[in-house]
Amino acid sequence: MKKGGNAKIFVPLFISKLVGKGMDIFFIYQKKSEECLCMKRIVGVILLIGSIFLFAACGQKSAASIDKVTIGASPTPHAEILEHIKPELKKKGIDLKIVKFDDYVLPNKALENGDIDANYFSTVPYFNLQKKENGYKFSNVGAIHLEPMGIYAHKIKKVSDIPDGAKIIVSNVPSEWGRVLNIFVKNNLIKLKSGAAIDKASFEDIVDNPKHLVFDHSVDPTLLTAAYENNEGDLVAINSNFAYEKGLNPVKDSLMIEEKDSPYVNIVATKTKNKDNQDIKKIVETLHEPAVQKWIEKKWGGSVVPVK
Repeated sequence: MKKGGNAKIFVPLFISKLVGKGMDIFFIYQKKSEECLCMKRIVGVILLIGSIFLFAACGQKSAASIDKVTIGASPTPHAEILEHIKPELKKKGIDLKIVKFDDYVLPNKALENGDIDANYFSTVPYFNLQKKENGYKFSNVGAIHLEPMGIYAHKIKKVSDIPDGAKIIVSNVPSEWGRVLNIFVKNNLIKLKSGAAIDKASFEDIVDNPKHLVFDHSVDPTLLTAAYENNEGDLVAINSNFAYEKGLNPVKDSLMIEEKDSPYVNIVATKTKNKDNQDIKKIVETLHEPAVQKWIEKKWGGSVVPVK
């Protein structure tokens, strides 16, 4: 069509006419001189078709991306840290929902069942143990912080005052045993056999125990603070997240504390098929931002150590 030409467009109109018992369909073409009206209709059809393809494309994009992300986390400090970064994530187009878990079993079950998109609660050794025992196809997508394990006592004020035959109450989670034993090794209270790895050591690896310390490793980690409050045992090894919830400061209140070079860092985990999801990557990147790490250091005063 030439620009400025007097184009003539014929639009078929269908007129039905009854003839006797049969029906004949006649096609009559009516001449239309109002080109603008017809063009509007054509443009409208094109826009309609384009909109259909556009919405289809948007639907495919939404399926490949998690704009609303649900993360399971321990209440303290994990959920608190996630709450702190929610406004920043909102700016990045991510609507973060936080589901709190009080134990170490349900967060992985929820992730496996698809109830959450990721979880943030476990240490690397515990994560690896759970994968091995349950066959989870999970991936570690980022180390975030360390919560130093603390050894607490009501009556004992100095390590040198630990009595002969003292009873130490420890978590019943095998992946935690090595970190507890390492604290006692660092304080020259026991020795482990050569080659015993910190993340795999067990009580059977003790080869020298001059004070005849007794380790009771039968208590659920969620009950360790109750054991401490009830004066059970002489010392209690408590995970820092549970200690915080009871108002204990691992740095100030513990008799002994885990060193900062511990491999027991807390991580964000997700299903392996989602490990490259851009929204989850943005969350981990935000957790690693200097401003966020400084906030963590200030809020917990060294009891929670961000991983840089």
